[in-house]
Amino acid sequence: MSHSRRRMRALPVAGGFVAVLVAVGLAWWTGLVQVNDPSRDRFPVRGVDVSRYQGSIDWPVLAAQGVEFAFIKATEGSSWVDPAFATNLAGATGSGLRTGAYHFFSFESPGAGQAENVVATVPVQPDQLPVAVDVEFYGGFWVDQPPVDEVRRELSALLERLDGHYPTPAILYTTGEVYNRYIVGAFPGVEVWIRDVWRQPSLSDGRAWTFWQFSDRYRLDGYRGEETFIDLNVYAGSRTEWERYRR
Repeated sequence: MSHSRRRMRALPVAGGFVAVLVAVGLAWWTGLVQVNDPSRDRFPVRGVDVSRYQGSIDWPVLAAQGVEFAFIKATEGSSWVDPAFATNLAGATGSGLRTGAYHFFSFESPGAGQAENVVATVPVQPDQLPVAVDVEFYGGFWVDQPPVDEVRRELSALLERLDGHYPTPAILYTTGEVYNRYIVGAFPGVEVWIRDVWRQPSLSDGRAWTFWQFSDRYRLDGYRGEETFIDLNVYAGSRTEWERYRR
């Protein structure tokens, strides 16, 4: 058989393979297929993180779908407050979920000022999860990444103030790229909430993670807003460990 005929026969096969990849990619993009969906036997405790983009949330409906905790966006930078924070905190807490707030860290304002924004917004409540500080690239900082020493200095100031105010120390939410640039080798003892929507995470320095955001394209019932999807997370430990966590 000639080489040209072999190539001609291979074209439909290659085209079919590309079509499958496109279909799988589309299914993932629309939330119909999850690349990650951790075993509930291995990770029995699941939770969500939300912001104003999820709009109006029916927390009892959300909780009934196996959701046991919620991290709720509270603040960003030194002055911005999520307008849905207070409503979401009350709704999630009233539905029996363990709740925590998260703050989006700004590379553009001092850590001390950001801490005051958090303290002024997030109340101290019984049985609350730790405040999470979300450190990730945004805007032009994907390319023009801030110096490591500057970020660590301001982040340290933020964490120190939060730890002095709340009954349980803050944790860091981050991505693998940001972790390897700013967190690795620093902030000993600070727990990590890591985002990895492709695989089970393994931090480059062998550090253990406490929470894992495994999907940012999940669909659940009970919310209606600008954002179609909701973020899903798991706690690293067993149910027994969860019952004792930060209590």
